[in-house]
Amino acid sequence: MRPIYKIFTFFLVVFICAQASAYAAQGYYYQLKIYHFKTQAQEDRTNNYLKDAYLPALHRAGIKDVGVFIPVENDTLGKRIYVLIPLRTWAQLESTDQKILADQQYLTDGKDFIDADYKDAPYTRLETIILSAFPKMLTPEVPQLTANKAERIYELRSYESPTEKYNLNKVKMFNDGDEVALFKRLGFHAAFYSEVIAGSHMPNLMYMECFNSMDEHDRLWKAFFSDPYWKTLSARPEYQNNVNHVDAIFLHPAAYSDF
Repeated sequence: MRPIYKIFTFFLVVFICAQASAYAAQGYYYQLKIYHFKTQAQEDRTNNYLKDAYLPALHRAGIKDVGVFIPVENDTLGKRIYVLIPLRTWAQLESTDQKILADQQYLTDGKDFIDADYKDAPYTRLETIILSAFPKMLTPEVPQLTANKAERIYELRSYESPTEKYNLNKVKMFNDGDEVALFKRLGFHAAFYSEVIAGSHMPNLMYMECFNSMDEHDRLWKAFFSDPYWKTLSARPEYQNNVNHVDAIFLHPAAYSDF
């Protein structure tokens, strides 16, 4: 190979590696859709739409793993379905809806839901939250669990802070403070960690931990709160008062969920 080509090849490889590193460092965005229902008929109709039309269309649009989650039976917040859509870039977040609306198979498979009459709407409200992945977990992970989906417990946690500055501090605690690493060391199965950049309960962050059972949930959280590193981290002066409200929502994955 001539020297000029060797030099060109070298710089091309460097450029590709730099682009790959920049891409990896960007992290995923997540769109979390929450469908609210008044009736079981609405919930069933939306489930059928998600299973038969929406998830297949997202898969065809290049989104490999989509999570669909249903609250456990003793949940008191009403009928809902949570849909987690991981997106590699902001451009993908902006373009995905338009892409699937141009998918004729989606329009056919989802016609009952998409073309529903206003007097027979398939849900009462659709809430959307946009999230940005934490630096310490830039990509989502489908949990490697052994239990059947119906037995699993997925815990969606939301930490609200009194101000944006305190929220940044709590995000820093997860990343620079290695709270994410602590979860991993103790054997938690995280689907994602993220900061909310648009939603109805801000400023806040959200993440999801996944368990084979509620017994495993209780055992791992007991280990977390008794861990010496957590006791030291949570007592550090710079991390005080950065959360003023916590929601922990227990969910089961739908049978057709990719997570």
